[in-house]
Amino acid sequence: MSILSLSNVGHSFGDFDVFQGITASIAQGGKVGMVGPNGIGKTTLLRILAGLENPTTGQIHTAQGTRIGYLRQEAMEAFHGRENSVYAEMLTVFGDIKAQEARLRELESRMATAVDAEADALLADYSSTQQAFELAGGYEYETRISQVLDGLGFGKDDWQLALSHLSGGQKTRALLARLLLEQPDLLILDEPTNHLDVEAIEWLENVLRTWEGALLIVSHDRYFLDKVVDRIWEMSRGGVEAYRGNYSAYLLQRQERWERREAEFNTIREKFLKELDYVKRNIARDSTSNMAKGRLRRLIREVKVVQAGGLHSLLNKQWGQVMEDVDISGTHWSVMDVEGAIKGLTSPIQRPVELGLKLKTAMRSGNLVLRSDEMVVGYPGAPLFSTAPLHLERQEVAALIGPNGTGKTTFLRTLMGKMDPLQGRLNFGASLKVGYFAQAHEGMDPERTVMDELLSHKHMLNGPARNYLAQYLFRGEDVYKPVKLLSGGERGRLALAILALEGANFLLLDEPTNHLDIPAQEILQQVLENFDGTILMVSHDRYLIDRLATQVWELRDNTLHTFTGTYSEFVAARAATADSQRQQASQERAATRPTSNPDRRSKNEARKRAREIADLEDKIHKTEADLVRLEQELQTASQAQELGKIQRLSTDYTRAQNQLEKLMETWADLAETA
Repeated sequence: MSILSLSNVGHSFGDFDVFQGITASIAQGGKVGMVGPNGIGKTTLLRILAGLENPTTGQIHTAQGTRIGYLRQEAMEAFHGRENSVYAEMLTVFGDIKAQEARLRELESRMATAVDAEADALLADYSSTQQAFELAGGYEYETRISQVLDGLGFGKDDWQLALSHLSGGQKTRALLARLLLEQPDLLILDEPTNHLDVEAIEWLENVLRTWEGALLIVSHDRYFLDKVVDRIWEMSRGGVEAYRGNYSAYLLQRQERWERREAEFNTIREKFLKELDYVKRNIARDSTSNMAKGRLRRLIREVKVVQAGGLHSLLNKQWGQVMEDVDISGTHWSVMDVEGAIKGLTSPIQRPVELGLKLKTAMRSGNLVLRSDEMVVGYPGAPLFSTAPLHLERQEVAALIGPNGTGKTTFLRTLMGKMDPLQGRLNFGASLKVGYFAQAHEGMDPERTVMDELLSHKHMLNGPARNYLAQYLFRGEDVYKPVKLLSGGERGRLALAILALEGANFLLLDEPTNHLDIPAQEILQQVLENFDGTILMVSHDRYLIDRLATQVWELRDNTLHTFTGTYSEFVAARAATADSQRQQASQERAATRPTSNPDRRSKNEARKRAREIADLEDKIHKTEADLVRLEQELQTASQAQELGKIQRLSTDYTRAQNQLEKLMETWADLAETA
């Protein structure tokens, strides 16, 4: 059953169609990720579905009683006129529970002095109110608030901040927190990871993976989509195409669909040419002229359908719908007109616009690219972090990850020789030519035009320069736009165009996919995969890291830790380490626990309590083992795209997590009195 459906929805500004012909649906509990180029209208469509705008054409049907929650991309106005603190705003979600809680306190006060029949009536009222309070989550709502705020990066010091004093990013996170607590039937999220660090994104992934309601998510974070959604909507000017599975599954299906439709188009075009050949050979013969004219009329009709983009209708012979959608009346074509129309047909495949990005090395570097002993990086009197010994060889890719503000960009500046390490030595290999992509693109002159900025890095004639910039989607008058007026994505494309001219064999990339839409990210990824040199990149793009990295350098606890392997292997190793640490801590607590307390209980009571604790610890270890097994099975099922199995395993995983928490609470209570 669908919770929301769209039928032929379109939106226009005057004569300009932003999009049209969108027909799709979201199932109860469905998790949909929507992708498409920047400017295609994804945010506009979300606003229409959230009820903030009306479509120009088409209809939207929402199941009765459906509650919709909407996270806009930038939420500066989300709490306009509200003077609550962050925590007080979260409490507003639980107004009914707070009223029940106040009712319980009132009944408790009255019961303290009531007698006889009044006391019995109050007790009955208290019992029913308490049961309703418990079923509504009355004993859990404060814990839920704490978990959500902590998960989204609000420390306890932030809880009492006034909403009006929050930054734009903080307001977006606060709005997301409230929506998660409200648990709407359909949660619509527009770029939910924009203002989150990796730790918060991973927490959100775990929450949404087991989300009981429906989800519709627009995101440039491909790794996030891989972890959360089970269906992809690809949006274009002409509508939405739906694909089953996560983002990686969508890529495979999209390529297969392109190839199939290309083959279908070539087949139908070849059929048209054969039919035209028959008409040419027979239309002038008395014996076959009528038949040839009839086949010509049918050919004209079919060519008109394909011209109007109705290849799918033609292949499926849905002529009734074709006649409604495509006006073919009044067409008077000669045989030459038909031949010209057939030869002018173009494939209906709408492939993303590709960047002409190519990164070529001017010369080959030595096998050793970078080596260091233990270093301290930072500023005099203000060290940022220390490093383990580093070693990077030709054609390796090292991904530098860690929270914002830990010193990643400072480390790149140290590698470029703009500052020295405070301690230790850094050695580079032979024949290195370093190319640097700055996150903020601060090397560009904001007053120059796009053309002038390019020419300042390499002398070129205007014609070749315009052709070169066109490969990076700067066409026509765009080449004369001042750098200061470029969007983030345009500045990124210009920086990549300049980087490609340098012929570097060692790339230092600082957030190269920032502001790029998914099609541009895919092209950049393909180019970097084919790069013949060495790469060190700072990035929050886990999908790019997972595809490229041979080493992961993690900045954590003021130390740069190195891991050799892919990002997926790094995540698995980190999870295994965390699990081992939990088990070790549990064993240490058990080992230091007093075995008896003769001052408080008899020896028999002490032995009984010890057996209870031992039994609990056995259950805890078994549940922890179950969680490890379920996580491995989830990864396997996700890779195999077994959606039903993924849902079942996610439910089992959540149940096991809840069971482990209850066991640990019981164990803590027993151990405290042991």
